[in-house]
Amino acid sequence: MLPLPNLSIGHFTDLERGTGCTVVLCEQGAVAGVDVRGAAPGTRETDLLHPSNLVTHVHAILLCGGSAFGLAAADGVMRYLYERGVGFPAGPARVPIVPAAVLFDLGLGPVAWPDAEAGYRACGAASDSLPAEGSVGAGTGATVGKVLGPGRAVKGGIGFASVRLADGVTVAALVACNAGGSVVDPTTGRTVAGPRDLNGGFVDAVAALTAGASQNPFGGTNTTIGVVMTDAGLTKAHAYALARAAHDGLAWAVRPAHTPFDGDTLFALSVGDKPANPLVLGAAAAVAVSQAIGRGVQAATGLHGVPAVRDLSPSS
Repeated sequence: MLPLPNLSIGHFTDLERGTGCTVVLCEQGAVAGVDVRGAAPGTRETDLLHPSNLVTHVHAILLCGGSAFGLAAADGVMRYLYERGVGFPAGPARVPIVPAAVLFDLGLGPVAWPDAEAGYRACGAASDSLPAEGSVGAGTGATVGKVLGPGRAVKGGIGFASVRLADGVTVAALVACNAGGSVVDPTTGRTVAGPRDLNGGFVDAVAALTAGASQNPFGGTNTTIGVVMTDAGLTKAHAYALARAAHDGLAWAVRPAHTPFDGDTLFALSVGDKPANPLVLGAAAAVAVSQAIGRGVQAATGLHGVPAVRDLSPSS
């Protein structure tokens, strides 16, 4: 079961076309914030999450592949929620609030993206069970380690992790990693995924870049996106601060992160009312994000000729 109340998570996975989407449903409403750090984002409904703007609660967050095309999947999430009477009251209708972010997976398999039907089906698959990880949902077409070209990449994926604090507050993260660089275990410093070397191990992406290995290593084909969730009671301003702090975990695990060719975006959701220390909460969010990134990459399976980390046998 998910360690947080009033949430459900669902995937839509299209292995044949190498894309998909993942929805986090909070039909009772959740206070939300967002922090967009990458310089090439693909997003929807993020401006309304600014602390000064009107709407305080969202009803779902969508993570998807397909680059900007994939944002259409949010229409299906809105239809699903509208049919259930969920949304912000606006005159004669209730309008579901569904912010979304995309990653670029158009280069894995045929050019394809999740559409409105995919978003609707992800909602239908949502449950309060722990979500599947790896090459599913928004992580289906994710790849990691493109510094030396797509032929040296490995599969990325989506992962989930949670941290329970001493005061009983829980912070969880669901992150789809499609990084251009390397993925590192921040507790050991070990590279767990990245551009492959000739011996089946991994090249340090930052070292390769600074040595001039590529003039345009990423080409806009990246982006790590995710959702941080907590049962701590937060305002919109506090939710924004939590999303901002969570990016520390992205930078711990993905090297380099937040590049001109990434759209790195993290949302934050508050689905409870427990008091919490903001400093501790932010630190826990960073840990959960870094762990979720590592879990997603290590759970991934090979697809369309891109090998999985777990299928490699490094000789060094």
